[in-house]
Amino acid sequence: MSNNPSFVLRSIEDVAYEERPVPESVSDTEVLVAIKKTGICGSDVHYYVHGKIGDFIVKDPMVLGHESAGVITKVGAKVKHVKVGDKVAVEPGSTCRICDSCKSGRYNLCPDIVFAATPPYDGTLARYYRVLGDLTYPLPEHLTLEDGAMMEPLSVGVHSVSNLGNFKFGQSIAVFGCGPVGLLCMAVAKALGARRIIAADIVPSRLEFAKSYVGAEPYRPLSPNKDEAKLDYSKRNAEKMKKTLGIEDRGANAIDLVIDASGAEVSIQTALYVVGTGGTMVQVGMGNPNVQIDLSQLMTKEVAYKGSFRYTHGDYPLAISLVAQGKIDLKPLVTHRYNFEDAIAAFKATRAGKSDDGKDNLSTFNWFSS
Repeated sequence: MSNNPSFVLRSIEDVAYEERPVPESVSDTEVLVAIKKTGICGSDVHYYVHGKIGDFIVKDPMVLGHESAGVITKVGAKVKHVKVGDKVAVEPGSTCRICDSCKSGRYNLCPDIVFAATPPYDGTLARYYRVLGDLTYPLPEHLTLEDGAMMEPLSVGVHSVSNLGNFKFGQSIAVFGCGPVGLLCMAVAKALGARRIIAADIVPSRLEFAKSYVGAEPYRPLSPNKDEAKLDYSKRNAEKMKKTLGIEDRGANAIDLVIDASGAEVSIQTALYVVGTGGTMVQVGMGNPNVQIDLSQLMTKEVAYKGSFRYTHGDYPLAISLVAQGKIDLKPLVTHRYNFEDAIAAFKATRAGKSDDGKDNLSTFNWFSS
C-alpha cells in the first residue's frame, strides 16, 4: 500500500516528496509509528547542503529527519510497554545488541548502528516509520508530541552533561556555543541543580536568549588581533573570561564542567584554559577535526576530556522525566512551525538562520508531518 509521503534528499540541494510504501507488518519486537512532529537538526541541513558529514556520504536517495514523535498504530506481539494510540518519542538508532558496546550499556558506540537519516538509512520525515518497540518512549499525558520530538536533541544534552559530565547538584558549568545543543546542555545543568551557568558565544542575541532561558552569565569572546596565533588568542581570551567572571582554577569559583557545543578551534582551546583543575570537558560540537590544543593544560590540571556521540542507555528516560517534572521547558526553543508540505521552506530557513518573517532561529523547527 502506497500512502506514505516522505521527504527525500536525492542529491545536494535536491529534495522532493515521494510516495513510499506503508510497512505492511511489524515483527514481534517492532511497532509502527504515525509520525506527527519532526524537528530539523543541523545534520539534516548539512546533508541537504553538502551531501555528507565526514565519512557518511549520501549516495542514494534518503528520507531526512530523525527528531520525531508520533502515535503508535501497530504493535508487535512481544511489545508490552506501549499500545495502539499511545503518543511516543522515537529514539532513531537501532543497534546490534550483542557487541561489547551494546552489552555494556554504551550502545551508541555500536559498530552496526542503523541511525535514521544517516546514509544509507532512511529517516523519519514520513507519514509512517517502523522501529523497534523499545526505542519508543510513552509520553506523559501533559506532554505534547512537540515535546516528544524535542526529546532527541535534549537527550544529547542529557548524555553530555549528566552521563559523560557526571554533573552534580551545586556544581558550575560553562558552555561554549549557544545553539540548540548548547542551550539544552545548559537546561539540563539547571535542572540538575547547577550553582552557576556560564554561556559563551559570539552572537549577542544568542547570549541574551541563554540569559533569559536559564539565567546564564553571558560572555562574548574577545576579537582576535591581526596575525595573532589561535592558541595565543585563546589563552588571552580565557584570561579575560576568567577575570571578567571571577573564574578560578580551584575552589568554589572553579568550573567543574565545560561543554564545547561549537566545534570552533578557539572555543575548544579557550575551554581547556577555563576548566578547573581536576574538572571535566565534554566535546559535543563538531567542527574541523584537526585542532591544536595546549596539552599541558590537559595534563597538569588532569582534565577528563571526553567526546560525546548521540545518547545511550537511560538518556531518553531522564530527558522525558526532567520535562515531565517541569524542570525543563522546551517550548521557548521552538521558533517556527511548518506544515509537512512546507518542509523545503523550513530547511531553507534553517540554513539561512532566519525565516521569511525575519525572525532569528535560535534553536529548532517543528512542523506537522501528517
